[in-house]
Amino acid sequence: MTFQTSNRIAGLQPSDIRLMTRHCERIGGINLGQGIGDLPTPPLVREGAIKAILGGHNTYTPSEGILALRIAIAEKLQRDNALNVDPEKEIIISSGTTGAFAATLTAFLNPGDGVLLLEPYYGYHLNTILLSALEPQYVTLKAPEFSLNEESLRAAIRPNTRALVFCTPSNPSGKIFSKNELSIVDRVAKEHNLLVISDEIYEYITYDGHKHISPASVGELSERTVSIMGFSKTFSITGWRVGYAVAKASLANSINLVNDLLYVCAPAPLQHGVTAGLKAAPEYFQELRNAYQRKRDILCDGLEAVGLTPLIPQGAYYVLANIAHLDYPNAKAAALGLLERTGIASIPGSAFYQGSEGEGLIRFCFAKEDSVLRDAVERLRKLNL
Repeated sequence: MTFQTSNRIAGLQPSDIRLMTRHCERIGGINLGQGIGDLPTPPLVREGAIKAILGGHNTYTPSEGILALRIAIAEKLQRDNALNVDPEKEIIISSGTTGAFAATLTAFLNPGDGVLLLEPYYGYHLNTILLSALEPQYVTLKAPEFSLNEESLRAAIRPNTRALVFCTPSNPSGKIFSKNELSIVDRVAKEHNLLVISDEIYEYITYDGHKHISPASVGELSERTVSIMGFSKTFSITGWRVGYAVAKASLANSINLVNDLLYVCAPAPLQHGVTAGLKAAPEYFQELRNAYQRKRDILCDGLEAVGLTPLIPQGAYYVLANIAHLDYPNAKAAALGLLERTGIASIPGSAFYQGSEGEGLIRFCFAKEDSVLRDAVERLRKLNL
């Protein structure tokens, strides 16, 4: 007996990130492709979750999350993001940031609505848009600065455009959007009544003095913005799947309705664990930045030395590198070729673009122990470019 798959998944394929991970595992290589950090979870976070489990916090929580966590998030938002938020009405704890994103799309958009993506984009944003029967629309940001241009943004808007989605700091480029660029978003979104969805999962991972700015803190964007944030990168707990959405109460109420229907609630003891993590001293977050900047420099210096010119990221823990000069027909062939020659997995740049702009790029993740990155750099020397 066979069943026809739904139209919603007919055009979907497993991501190149999963493909490269499987190939890397096959040859026992070093995976600098998938964004899986191998850094330790802070004891404060780990022990907070263990204590919650032992204390019996193992049943359903309210769909919007435990109040203690929402209060801790509200304090953090005021301190670090210049956002004054009501923890009882304007914060929804979700099953990862991907859960918050899916709930937001379902809450406010209808099949056929257009959603603008700034490319290079995060592949899961695109696929969730497609799975929701929405129409992806694109604004291409030009390397290496990836600056947002108002004329290009306006030109991309169509009659059915209802929302704009972007990531700051960006996966995969590491771009941090400036206040001037966010002011462009404010003007255009207001004029066209667009919902703005900002993925800020890498907010604490920034370099060279660059500051993360939450879009909702700029102009009048707070009225129309859903800020999606989480803990997986900050606390190295990608498998915990605890994120959250921040929005005005009228928006948050609708997101929570969908969040409840799709996910019921985020894992109860893990909510307690991240609540404990938010009590970390400010030094923790500075040390996190310092550690990742060191890792970025190890890898970028190594890439430069072997002729794979890196596009130095301002934030997040990925770097795009130029492979246009190599003798490969496209980025996927280059990524597979480099894996076979060096044992280092990367992700083809075409995974982050609809057009040809990504064919000359590959992405590396440097959320690894320093020794692993140094080993990877040594292996890359085999290229002899």
